[in-house]
Formats: sequence, C-alpha cells, structure tokens
Amino acid sequence: MRDNVQAAAPVTGTAGRPAEADRARHRSLALGLVLLAQTLVVIDVTIVTLALPTIQRSLHFSPVNLQWVLSGYALAFGGFLLLGGRLGDLLGRRRMLMIGAAVFTAASLACGLAPSAGALVAARVVEGLGAALMAPAALSLILAMFPEGPERNKALGAFGAVSGAASAIGVLAGGMLTTWLSWPWIFFINLPVGVLIVAGARPLLPESRADLGHRRFDAAGAITVTGGLSLLVYAVVTASSHGWGSATTIGLLAGAAALIAAFILIEARSPAPLVPLSFFRNRTVAAANLAGLLLGGLMFPMFVFLSLYMQQVLGYSAIRAGLAFLVIAVGIIASSGLAQHLVTRAGAKAVLAAGLLGFAVAQLLFLRLPTAGTYPADLLPGFVIVAAALGLAFVGDLIASAIGVRPADAGLASGLINTSQQIGGDGGSKAVVRAAALTAGFHDVFAITGVLAVAAALVAVILMGRTTASAEPVPARRPDHRGPGSLTR
Repeated sequence: MRDNVQAAAPVTGTAGRPAEADRARHRSLALGLVLLAQTLVVIDVTIVTLALPTIQRSLHFSPVNLQWVLSGYALAFGGFLLLGGRLGDLLGRRRMLMIGAAVFTAASLACGLAPSAGALVAARVVEGLGAALMAPAALSLILAMFPEGPERNKALGAFGAVSGAASAIGVLAGGMLTTWLSWPWIFFINLPVGVLIVAGARPLLPESRADLGHRRFDAAGAITVTGGLSLLVYAVVTASSHGWGSATTIGLLAGAAALIAAFILIEARSPAPLVPLSFFRNRTVAAANLAGLLLGGLMFPMFVFLSLYMQQVLGYSAIRAGLAFLVIAVGIIASSGLAQHLVTRAGAKAVLAAGLLGFAVAQLLFLRLPTAGTYPADLLPGFVIVAAALGLAFVGDLIASAIGVRPADAGLASGLINTSQQIGGDGGSKAVVRAAALTAGFHDVFAITGVLAVAAALVAVILMGRTTASAEPVPARRPDHRGPGSLTR
C-alpha cells in the first residue's frame, strides 16, 4: 500500500530547476498555511467562552440552552474527526482541508449573522463539521510532507506550539473583540483567514492520498463509528444536565458503546475497512492516543477553573484574566520548540512523560491557591511550569502518535489523535466540573487534574515502545516522476 503525493507546482530558480532555497521557502509557506488552519480550529473552541453572557442577552438564550453554543461545535467536531481523517486518506488531504475550510468559513459567517439562538447553534454545528475535516487534514499533510525524523519533529513542534498557544489566545481574543466591537466579530474574524486557506492550499500544498488499490468505501463502518462517537460526545456534554448516574446518560453511553462495538465487528470482517484493526497493534500509537485522551481531560478543566478563580475569587475582569494566560501561550510556543529537539535526542516517550509530570507539579502549586492570592506570587510560578509542561506533552504526544504509521494511514492517525484529545477534553471538563460542584472547592479540581497527569505519564512509560528511533530519519525513496509537478512516495 503506497501513499501518492502530488507536489504543488515548484518554484523555479534562474536555471529552470527548483533551487534549494526556493524549495525550502515553498515548504515553509506550506507549513505556515497548515499551521494557520490548525490555529483557526483551536481558537474557535475557546474564543466563544468570554462572549457567552453577551450572546445570551443578545439572542435571548435560556441558561440551559446557552451551553450549546459550545457543545454544538464540540458534538460535530468530536463525532466526525475520525471519519474526516480517513476521508483525507481516501479522497485527498489537501482536498479535505479546502472543503473543511470552505464549510468552516461559510458557517462562521452564518454564526455572526445569526438572528436567533437556534440559528447560532445550528451554524456552530456546521462549523464543527468543517473543523472535523480541517484538523486531521492539516496534521496528516505534515506527516505526508515531512519524513519521520528531525524534519518531522520540527514541523510537529510548530504544530504543537500552535495547538497549545491558540487555546489561550482564543480566550483573550474573545474578550477583546466582544468588549471593543461586538460578539459577532468573534466569528467574522475567521472569514479572511478561511478565504486565505482555501485560496492558498492549491498552489502551496501537495495533494496526497492513500493508494489503496480499490474504490470501495466502508459505508457501514463510517455510519457506526461517526454515530458512536457523536453519541458519546452528546452523552458527555449533556451529563451535567441529566447527571452522570441518570438513566438518560447511562442509556446514551450504552448506545454509544453498542455502536462502537458494532463498528469493530464490521471492520474485522470488511474487505476494505475504514479503520484497519491492525493499526492498533502499534503499541506506541495506541499508548499515545490513551495519553492524549487523559491530556485533553486534564488540560481543559484546569483552564476553566483558573479562569473562574481569577474572576470570581480575585475579582479580575474578563480581559485581565485573558491577559494573565498570555504567559502560558508564549511559554508553550517556546517549550514546543525545545520539545522537538529533545524528542530527536531522547525520544517521544521521555519528553511526553516529562511534560505530564511537570504538569502534575504545577497542580500541586495550584492546590495552595489562597482566597487573597496575587498573580506574581501565587499564579505566575504555576503558569510558567504549565507552559513548559504542556509544550513538552503536546509535542511528545503528537510525534508518538505518528511513529511507525504507514503513509497510507496518515489521515487515520491524525483523526484518531485529534479525537482522543477532543473527547478527553469534553469528558474531563464535565466530569471534573461535576466533582467540583459536589465538593464546592477549586482545590479538588487541581487534585484531580494532577492525578490524571501522573496516570497519563505512567501510560507513556509503561505502554509505549522505544521511541528514540525517530531521531534518525526514515530513508526516503527516490521520487518517481509520473508527470509534471507530481511524484509518488
């Protein structure tokens, strides 16, 4: 099974051949466009947060239905990520990025123009669908463009930096746009970025798809896995309303489990499976996804409750709380750059475990937050450690999730790690919020996230195989030119 990569038209030098500097510049622009797409997806998860009270007043949301401005996006995003990743393998990753960006941009316009609460929620669902096509396509394009080794580690370091920093930047941007302009601008700001991605993808990005040797599509597998994941996300995001032990939540979780079990049975018998079960024999990839599930589950609750602590206990305004998180955003960018070098030297497992243990140390500091705390003495030390730890953890997890993955499965690997982190984030936020509500304490949240970080570190250390092999690049095959501007790897 091969992976076909059709290169975008190369920039030619004066002698008529692509000059090395021109090729490097072209690849940098391509990577920049992919990172821009990932930034758009991640920011839109958090940019809405500080605008929710204004949106509620403007569109007359009920307190119960307001959560669907966030949950509608999460439902479509988490439910369709795996399918979106595999569609990229089958139909073309650049094509899926462009389709996803077009859907996302159109839905963002509809969000900003929404005349009612129902219209906004519907547009957010469509926006999540576009994001589910974009996110795995962006990551799998990096896997297709850069061979395993230092080059890929560097690119994934930049991808991890964007993924981590964009969450904090989104919170700040949402507060500023809502305060200084109006809430629709948190969606309108996506429009020029989305148009740029659609316009720049064809000239800058190579098209790549898996050469599977057939045109059959596993419709039954696609329906069951998408239905199962969507039902799982729906069960998680509504659990706070129904209660985790309620018949409704248990029924939804049971339905999700039944659909996912049916999916596994279908894949085991399918001559052209959507997700070959042999993919999960790679211990490192399986452990990376389990660690990613826990990483998402511990990160989002921490940000939520640090925001609440600053605003409800210390009396910070929304913009001041957002500015406080800039330390984490900038720190993640710096530590992600360091992480890709460390992975090349020490391996993804060591870097991932170190990042998770560092995160646990930060939670110990947050356990001591006083009611009359100050930013320099009580929050800043933990924020600095969190920034360093998340950069290491994100990059280590991303690189580990792709080690040993065949080029034909790049989209599958990308969709799977995105799904793990997204569902972990949804489930962790709801479960930890519920635990905190029962005990009425911020400190309990940080105790839980600290335990989850240690558990994720143990998963990495115990279950992952050797990951230092990624320090050496995989020898690339000689390009076999099939025509102008195309090659096959």
